[in-house]
Amino acid sequence: MQPPAHRPAHPGEEPMADPPAPQLHDARHLWPKAGLLLLWALVSFGAAYCADDLQRLVFGGWPLGYWISAQGAVLVFIGIVVADGWAMGRIERRDARRPRHAGTDRHQG
Repeated sequence: MQPPAHRPAHPGEEPMADPPAPQLHDARHLWPKAGLLLLWALVSFGAAYCADDLQRLVFGGWPLGYWISAQGAVLVFIGIVVADGWAMGRIERRDARRPRHAGTDRHQG
């Protein structure tokens, strides 16, 4: 059974075409994700590894280790999510502008 085709919103309009399937394993998608995962690992595990050194630095009356564990790691994670959304949106917009030729797939071969 095939899914129903997109119907035009108004009479006389052309039906919308289905969007192309995303290439989730394309290197352009994997490299930014790998970099963001590395950043996440450095912040998460680096702060735990350097906890003694971070406790010696005081920021705002509290040890820096406290700031990183209480708020900094969460803020970095939110930044990673925002950066990933921005990067994937940019790649998808670039792909949408690129003309597609019927019968050819640049990811094969």
